Amino acid sequence: MEMNASYTSFVAVGDSFTEGMSDLLPDGSYRGWADLLAARLAAREPGFRYANLAVRGKLIGQIAQDQVPVAAAMGADVVTLVGGLNDALRPKVDMGRVRDHLESSVELLAPSCKKLVLMRSPGRNGPVMERFRPRMEQLFATIDELAARHGALVVDLYGAPVLADPRMWDVDRLHLTPDGHRRVAEAVWQTLGLPSELDWRTELPAAEPPGWTARRSQDLSFARQHLLPWIGRRLTGRSSGDGRPAKRPELQPYGDAPLS
Repeated sequence: MEMNASYTSFVAVGDSFTEGMSDLLPDGSYRGWADLLAARLAAREPGFRYANLAVRGKLIGQIAQDQVPVAAAMGADVVTLVGGLNDALRPKVDMGRVRDHLESSVELLAPSCKKLVLMRSPGRNGPVMERFRPRMEQLFATIDELAARHGALVVDLYGAPVLADPRMWDVDRLHLTPDGHRRVAEAVWQTLGLPSELDWRTELPAAEPPGWTARRSQDLSFARQHLLPWIGRRLTGRSSGDGRPAKRPELQPYGDAPLS
């Protein structure tokens, strides 16, 4: 891998993970690992350009149809593609179709950029993770295979125990905390061959687990605020991203205001 490489442009493709939830800014918008990575790349390269096409709630078929062709046409130095986990977490999913959409996406993106970056996404330790682990690992096997075939880079977030620590996850149990996003940005940065600034795999200090009463209170709050609305959207065929544009749909100089 080329060390201390130079990149002049970056396009991020995906769902809520790449949009930046739950790295909330004071103005109510989300930042996230892709924005953090873009800021660091821009500090190294005058005129650096950045686009973030990711939209929360999107399935890999929607990403392949709506985002991937746009990203490929931009001809950026770096493209990140993270998708398929929303599909894997659904009660019913055709993992063969997930694979097909990923394959077509990688085939289109890989020749369009200098570096295509794929990810083995992190998962929060707990019963949900155990239930869906076989699907996740099937997804990651596909990602590894496609990366090897097309010369893409893979960031193994799934293999980092610290990113499975529940303390790295927001109260919705679906999205990383700001510290989690910061570590993901560092992981991608290092995978691109850039000099490390921290060990993103460093685990959190040991802490006493919350007691039974605190856990039950957290579970009830989670169910009321996040789980039940999520189930409601699944039952009605709605998505949290319906009608929502990408936050940065044009490849433009990093310091410019988003065009969405």
